[in-house]
Amino acid sequence: MIGMTMLDLHPRVAATTILERRELADGVVLLTLHAPELAYATQPGQYLMAIPPSGEAAATALAVYEAEDKRASILFFVTGKRTRELASLACGDRLDVVGPLGNGFDCSGDARDVAIVAGGVGIASVWLCARELLRRGAHVRLFYGARTAELLVDAKRFADAGCELVLATDDGTRGERGFVTDALVRSRKPETIYACGPSPMLRRVGEIANGFGVRAQLSLEETFGCGVGGCWGCVVPLTNASAQAPNFPPAERGGSDVVYARICKEGPVFWAHELRW
Repeated sequence: MIGMTMLDLHPRVAATTILERRELADGVVLLTLHAPELAYATQPGQYLMAIPPSGEAAATALAVYEAEDKRASILFFVTGKRTRELASLACGDRLDVVGPLGNGFDCSGDARDVAIVAGGVGIASVWLCARELLRRGAHVRLFYGARTAELLVDAKRFADAGCELVLATDDGTRGERGFVTDALVRSRKPETIYACGPSPMLRRVGEIANGFGVRAQLSLEETFGCGVGGCWGCVVPLTNASAQAPNFPPAERGGSDVVYARICKEGPVFWAHELRW
């Protein structure tokens, strides 16, 4: 959007309109929003706080799945009251959101062979990352795992864009049977890894990256209270040598080298080797 200043890129409340609603699988909903400022400002891996219109439930954090032209989208699993209300919205309905929020993936390197690992709804965080890496000329392997074949939503979209797919399901209905991290550890070594999914999967990805001798960027999934770092309710231990380490509270002199970073503010993306889980 030509003419926007840096101030315009700061997160803000935006009144968006639902342009399209699709159910990609049972309980998996994609909402496309008319949100010009959000679409312009969002970087890969960032998220927004969606405010349920009734006002009866707190805002919920959702990854920005797509961001292009005047449109942005959110892809989510229906798991509770907040997401049920969002899933009930129809074309033309208004949805207030705050965003973009958080620090996303750094796709600026010159790696030519990268792995993206997504587990379940973690796929919502990695489309913009995959697209940017492909644009930069990287060969992208998407390691995508879910419970069933039906829940491997939008896998074809990644393949059509140029990603090499490595799929896994818990029940073996598509791809390998078992954890997608098992496929990752048997693969050729990538130059770097990007990942989003459940915490056990991310911990394993970090271990695999360490074994490969490569760095990994992990997008941590969490339920945020505020989304702006004010409540300190979503902290994770991080080495105080990290560039993402918060200045407050300060590390003790001569004490632990660990500080607590807010996933919503300093994250959600962290370098695996800097986390102290």
